[in-house]
Formats: sequence, C-alpha cells, structure tokens
Amino acid sequence: MIKHQLNFKNLQRIKSSREFRPECCCPPKRKKSIEVMSPQVRLQGVDDKLQKLLDTNMDEAPARRRARDAFKEIQLNIDHILFKTPTDGLKIKESYEVNSRGLEIFSKSWLPETSQPKAILCYCHGYGDTCTFFFEGIARKLASYGYGVFAMDYPGFGLSEGLHCYIPSFERLVDDVIEHYSKVKEHPEFNTLPSFLFGQSMGGAVALKMHLKQPSVWNGAILVAPMCKIADDMVPPWPLAQVLIGVAKFLPKQKLVPQKNLAEAAFKDLKKREMTAYNVIAYKDKPRLKTAVEMLRTTQEIESRLEEVSLPLLILHGEADIVTDPSVSKALYEKASSSNKKLILYEDSYHSLLEGEPDEMIVQVFNDIISWLNEHSTKITAS
Repeated sequence: MIKHQLNFKNLQRIKSSREFRPECCCPPKRKKSIEVMSPQVRLQGVDDKLQKLLDTNMDEAPARRRARDAFKEIQLNIDHILFKTPTDGLKIKESYEVNSRGLEIFSKSWLPETSQPKAILCYCHGYGDTCTFFFEGIARKLASYGYGVFAMDYPGFGLSEGLHCYIPSFERLVDDVIEHYSKVKEHPEFNTLPSFLFGQSMGGAVALKMHLKQPSVWNGAILVAPMCKIADDMVPPWPLAQVLIGVAKFLPKQKLVPQKNLAEAAFKDLKKREMTAYNVIAYKDKPRLKTAVEMLRTTQEIESRLEEVSLPLLILHGEADIVTDPSVSKALYEKASSSNKKLILYEDSYHSLLEGEPDEMIVQVFNDIISWLNEHSTKITAS
C-alpha cells in the first residue's frame, strides 16, 4: 500500500513504485468493464418470505422500513471488517422526528457509554445510501475511540420519509440537514464540544454546502471521496445530458438517467462488492431526472466556490476513483482558503475507501481519520 499525503505545512508527494511491479500485478483499466446495472439477485440464505420483501417497490418509506427491520440482524452479521467492532461500552440510539417541513426523519447516534465524547461528528451519507448499513460499522469504530457520532437519512433516503432518492432541491436537502444537526449541536450535553462534519461522496457535497451556508459553525470537516465533481465516465454524454435536463422539467421523478454499476465502480475488493447487495434499502434504480440535475448543478456550484472553503479540512480520495473526480479534491486542497488542510491520496484505491477496499487499506484510512481527529479535537479543547 502506498499513499500520497499532502499537508499545508509540508507539501510533498511520495512517488509511486509502480514501475517496478510485474506487468501481471497492474490492475487493468476499468472504464470498459463497467456495465449497466443488473437486476436484484437473490441473496444467499434468504428465504422466499424475505425475498418477497426485497422485491417490493421501495419508493416509499414504509416498505424500506419493513425491509430494514427484517434484514437488520443479517446485515450486522456479514463477514466485513466494519462489523467486527464490538458494541460494548457504546450507547446506541435510533429515533424518528418530524422536521419543520412535516417529514419524518430517521436518525441514529453512537456515544461512549461512560465518558463525555472528545468531540461530535455529524455524518452526511452518499447518493442512494443510508446511515444504517456500512456506516453502522464506521460509527461504532469512531465511537470506540471516544467520539460522539450522529447520523441521519436525508428525506427520501434510507428510513426517512419521502420518495426514494428524489431530490427536488439540493438546497432544501442541505437546509434539512442543517436543521437536524443544529439541534444536536445545541443540546446541553454537546454544545461545548468541538464539532466536525463527516461527508462521504455526495455527503461531501452536502457537508461543503453546509459550511458555505454556515462559515463559522463547524470546527472542521472530514471529506471522503467528496462529490465536488462527478467523474466524466459517470455523466451521460453532453447532448444526452442537455436532453435529460430539459425533460426533467416535465418528468422530474422519472428514473431515466443512464446509470453504471456503482458497486463495481466503487468497490475494489470483490468479496466486499458482493456484500453491497445486503444494503437492502439502498437505491439501486436509475437516477431520477431531477435528482441527477440537482447533483450536477450542485457540483458545478461547489467547483466554482472552492476558494470560499475556510474550515480545517481532511480530504481523503482514492487515486483510481472513477465515481467522483480525485482531481477536484486536489483542486479543493489547493484553492481552499483554509490554512489548516490536509489531502491524502491512496494509490490504486477506488471510491469506497472505508467499505470496499482490502482490510489493510480500510484500517489505514481509519487510522488517518482518527489521527486527524485526535489532533484537532485536542487543539480546540486546549484553546
């Protein structure tokens, strides 16, 4: 494993030793291998009753909630490094709360049971995802190091109310997230603690938009493969994109945008790639037209406002990521006005650094996150 690490005080790049590797060890280019998404496959060990739940239309929250309830124990027992962290010593809570727009929002927290958290982390999940599957393991790990972790499913995602994976307005989605995490930060138990945003993929865009709306509210952000720009291979050709943008005005909820296999594009480890099927409430259909337009518009806006990013940053990106563009993470690092920023590029790693890489890489990424958090939490507490 080789990683490239850059920080503000000591900008350097570790050269790859790729030229010394045998040709057979070099992974082939993946652009041509990504195919159109395949239908839902039957999961091993799933009986007809559970399969029926999987085959149900999950456009609305009640169906997603039933599926998650039925599969919860199965999910937490799959053979993935993320689920090996014990829950001993952790307080874990799930809840639903109706927000100011009248939508029932699902949220979850993981806290150290016997001590005050060092800081709080507020998580922003990726496209089509939920905070109830892979992030469960990530949150356990972070909480076991003494951090309070808070997560929510956006409206229309996971267990929260709303049409599945429909984003009529990215601005409104960001406002919903701000509303929820503002309540967390204002809680008497946490209002004096350092607070950090933690965004993955599309969640990185959510976190950056939150910061741009609230420039002085957060003590820092951890961005894992942030969606500052969607990689060119994942975007329809320009003429088709223009047609889809036009059609979105009349058919915003339609699932018409061509979509490549995200698991294949995002997960390097083949065994872990297969485990994505157990994320039973993840959105697996073609993107809805308005959702795709909003994501494209948001990345264009963020890309044009990188200089306004002023909070302490830890940016982590796989150099072989073909879902979100690592070159824009480099641009974010270079252009952000923050004087406290760090970029780590992981050679040959794909998009899902914490879920889809070999175990040793996942451990390394975790170590980089914990090290940064420990350093910045201590600085803020001391000051």
